[in-house]
Amino acid sequence: MLRICPAFSCSICLDLLKDPVAIPCGHSYCMNCIKSHWDTEDEKTIYSCPQCRQTFTPRPVLVKNTMLADLVEELKKTGLQAAPADHCYAGSDDVACDVCTGRKLKACKSCLVCLISFCEKHLQPHYDSPAYAKHKLVEPSKKLQENVCSRHDEVMKMFCRTDQQSICYLCSVDEHKGHDTVSAAAERNEKQRELEVSRQNIQQRIQDREKDMKMLQQEVEAINGSADKTVGNSEKIFSELIRLMEKRRSDVKQQVRSQQQTEVSRVRELQEKLEQEITELKRKDAELEKLSHTEDHNQFLHDYPSLSPLSESTHSSSIKIRPLRSFEDVTAAVSEVRDKLQDVLREKWTNISQTVTEVDVLLSEPEPEPKTRAEFLKYSCDITLDPNTAYTKLLLSDGNRKVTLMSKQQSYSSHPDRFTYWCQVLSKESLMGRCYWEVELRGNVSVAVTYKNISRTGLSDECWFGRNDKSWVLDCDSNSYNFYYNKVFTPVSGPRSSRVGVYLDHRAGILSFYSISETMTLLHRVQTTFTQPLHAGLGFMIQKTLLSCVS
Repeated sequence: MLRICPAFSCSICLDLLKDPVAIPCGHSYCMNCIKSHWDTEDEKTIYSCPQCRQTFTPRPVLVKNTMLADLVEELKKTGLQAAPADHCYAGSDDVACDVCTGRKLKACKSCLVCLISFCEKHLQPHYDSPAYAKHKLVEPSKKLQENVCSRHDEVMKMFCRTDQQSICYLCSVDEHKGHDTVSAAAERNEKQRELEVSRQNIQQRIQDREKDMKMLQQEVEAINGSADKTVGNSEKIFSELIRLMEKRRSDVKQQVRSQQQTEVSRVRELQEKLEQEITELKRKDAELEKLSHTEDHNQFLHDYPSLSPLSESTHSSSIKIRPLRSFEDVTAAVSEVRDKLQDVLREKWTNISQTVTEVDVLLSEPEPEPKTRAEFLKYSCDITLDPNTAYTKLLLSDGNRKVTLMSKQQSYSSHPDRFTYWCQVLSKESLMGRCYWEVELRGNVSVAVTYKNISRTGLSDECWFGRNDKSWVLDCDSNSYNFYYNKVFTPVSGPRSSRVGVYLDHRAGILSFYSISETMTLLHRVQTTFTQPLHAGLGFMIQKTLLSCVS
């Protein structure tokens, strides 16, 4: 066969144009071919050219191109036919046309009624003849025979819901008699609705996950930004500290060298005076020695009065030197500063490290809160009281784990962290994560947690546990409990005992107080957001009360 110009062939069926039509972009197709192609795009409401992909809205109206149709008819009369291109023949992975003889073409459709597949040429009767109007055409399939009942050799047009399998109509009156059977189309519609619901759920989950992805990306950017900013700020702060230390080192060096120069100058000046005096004394001694060797008595007596008298020394007979201790004292003072800085760094480094590890973006499934005392004790932490914060009449003992309110002031040195009016003391340790401790008390005692930046000086409410927004306190007297936060009073009911347990989950913002006896009784629970590390606090409401911390 002769191959004709592609201008007279349809790029869809690759055959001579049948009822040729030209679409707005200028390309030509068989009317049925382009109609079928656009029928598959009806759901999109946008129609495209199979060759150049130009889109059209609305669907173009198709009008037969009579001039092109006449040219095609002339070609047919000459006996020229368009030979199929090699890529139109069926390969091993393709569905072949069941009607073609010899070398088979690729099938473009399969018929679920005929149960065979057709190439474009042999499919044409399905489009042209009304007899095929009710036939169901689908994409080419190699599994058409799976639609045939292996027992009755009939098309399986029904579905047994009882056995969940496709059957033919003979099966429905035979081994599936009495079962819940419906037409395959009805079951398909039911499953299609379920499929649509599943798709909607999947699409919703996709949207949710895409939102999560976007949120996580934002979190990544926020984490990176925050970390970069923190590293920059930390570098700046540490650089300032280094500059300050360098400045202080330079100041000490300059002061020592200046004092060294002053003291050396004083000594040098004294040395010069002493050297002058020694020179004068040696000269005078030489004169006296010379005179002492004069043999003529008259000459000796004559020259002796002419000798100049010995001037008195401006200095004592001996120079007294104080022991050189001043510079060693400077070394001791610098060493003391170093030791204090090391203590501060050791104490604060734990807080810094804990604060860094507390950064947690992803919300994992929270651990359940403890229920029994044994479970609470798993989170037990050692609490020691800080003498630098203790009111001056508080006596700390038992390794700073017990405090007693005394009538006389204790010998504490002045410290900016000390409470100057309220009988209160804070723990040395800062509290992060999950912590639990118990307070054994006698008398009327306040059990508190507080931010470290609570005010300390004076009698204002800013220094008093529970009367500001920096502290939470449970007041325990002999008859009742009362809870305070930011001056808000909350009466608390519960059994009075000599021991109170405190549970803190800093990340979850949970603070709970328990009465401890044979069982644990929840007294009061706080749900909030903690913005800083916390410290345990103890306070007194009456004199001569003994209190100890137990963990």
